[in-house]
Amino acid sequence: MSIDPANPLIVQSDRTLLLDVHAPLSEEARTAIMPFAELEKSPEHIHTFRISPLSLWNAASAGLTPVEVKQALETYSRYQIPSGILESFTDTMARYGKIRLTTAGQENGSASTFAEMPDELFLTADDETIRTEIGAAKVLEKYLTRTEKGFLLRLTDRGTVKRELIRLGWPVQDDAPLLAGETLNITLRKTSGMGKPFQVRDYQADAARAVLGDGKAGTGYGVVVLPCGSGKTVVGMMVMSMLKTNTLVLTTNVAAVHQWIAELLDKTDLAPEQIAEYTGDTKATAPVTVATYQILTWRPAKDADFPHFKLFRERAWGLIIYDEVHLLPAPVFRVTAELQAVRRLGLTATLVREDGAEDAVFSLVGPKRYDVPWKDLEGRGWIAEAVCTEIRLDMPEKLKVPYAVAAPREKYRISSENPLKEIAVRQLVENHREDLILVIGQYISQLEALAGLLKAPLITGKTPNAEREKIYNAFRRGEVRVIVVSKVANFAIDLPDASMAVQVSGSFGSRQEEAQRLGRILRPKGRNSYFYTLVSRFTVEEDFAANRQKFLAEQGYKYSIQHWSAEELR
Repeated sequence: MSIDPANPLIVQSDRTLLLDVHAPLSEEARTAIMPFAELEKSPEHIHTFRISPLSLWNAASAGLTPVEVKQALETYSRYQIPSGILESFTDTMARYGKIRLTTAGQENGSASTFAEMPDELFLTADDETIRTEIGAAKVLEKYLTRTEKGFLLRLTDRGTVKRELIRLGWPVQDDAPLLAGETLNITLRKTSGMGKPFQVRDYQADAARAVLGDGKAGTGYGVVVLPCGSGKTVVGMMVMSMLKTNTLVLTTNVAAVHQWIAELLDKTDLAPEQIAEYTGDTKATAPVTVATYQILTWRPAKDADFPHFKLFRERAWGLIIYDEVHLLPAPVFRVTAELQAVRRLGLTATLVREDGAEDAVFSLVGPKRYDVPWKDLEGRGWIAEAVCTEIRLDMPEKLKVPYAVAAPREKYRISSENPLKEIAVRQLVENHREDLILVIGQYISQLEALAGLLKAPLITGKTPNAEREKIYNAFRRGEVRVIVVSKVANFAIDLPDASMAVQVSGSFGSRQEEAQRLGRILRPKGRNSYFYTLVSRFTVEEDFAANRQKFLAEQGYKYSIQHWSAEELR
């Protein structure tokens, strides 16, 4: 390889990549490595990425080859790549597909009914050494029965075995049959129910095809990563129209359920009686049923069963869509592990999970099948260009001592509720008179004070669903210019005209939260969107803000930092 000291990337022997963000080709390099590397740190000058086994397996499952990984690194590397590291990437990626789940005499990837599904599956590896390693794993012995060429396992243990194997460093290529489910004729409209032209965008069609593949073994399940505002719901509806089967959609809250139903009625030929809501308010099922994670994970006592898990068996589902799959609750992993015979689509803006359970999403829902950088869609006009700014505020003198002696969690709250933030928010709202604004925060008392100051409606977890939708609709119509929202508005809320967000406090260092909050303002509007984060200077808030900003850096966004002094705010 040729060495160019102007190149932006430094490849290190510990599988970390250092990206010089000031180098001429830094943006190209970021785009090239994102399919197989994860961002770890993003300070001002050098961003650190790490290549992990899971990131390489996701790349392999999406069709990326070791040769393409090598080419990307060699093209942008400033120095000689450490000896042996490229070979180790090849070895790791080669693990994907070494172990396969099949049935004896399997010819295709689907079965029509449960009666046609085999009672047992066959776990196989061509390499005897791998089979020996699997056979020696204590964690698997209660699930597997040894045969001459592999192992038998019960159909209901399919997901559990896959998750245990990935923990042992062996991602499974699942080629066992998938249920076709009960037939449902569903077609996408060319003109929406509201009379507007409707056409699936090229990347939405590519994403749907990437998950379904050719319909043969090893296809029909996986995760699509697309920015908020880019139409992930349309990807789900296109997959539904391609499969034409009964579908269960799981999403984050009642407002998101109503948005899915509205989109289905607007953009497909489904009749209202073919779609049902399954939430705390209404519990009905139909060929297409939209439910919340919250109702599924409800149980009458901590040690009781989850009574609403029965929904997964109510109908012959041919497809389950996991909206905001990065938020899939841990209890749902259990039932998802049992539902490996059903086609599965995960939709998300970020694969980052705060509980570190990305391997569970890979094993139980499926690997990443399609991803497109946010900046790519921004450049093509599909999402709005975002101007991201962090505003650092002084702490008032009267709070410096209480902050200094507080416990760690209390330090975060004191800094988050810095009273100067109220003045800063009011100033930002006055400076952006043409924008529709979301003020988003973590602490209810702070949000109540801001709502009173701005004379704006407030939405929290206690706001009844009917009242929430009334406020959202008034905002959509432009009757309300500012709304104050708690974290309930982080997820799956469609406010297409919102053009500015002010983040006054967040869930510590949550990157997934940053993704969702930025996504609230990225619907295309023919103008820039503004994303402000208010941070108390010289406090733990700065550290947590730096972690959240990793998400912005991952997506290629730059953010500026401003310091607003107490004197300037008076």
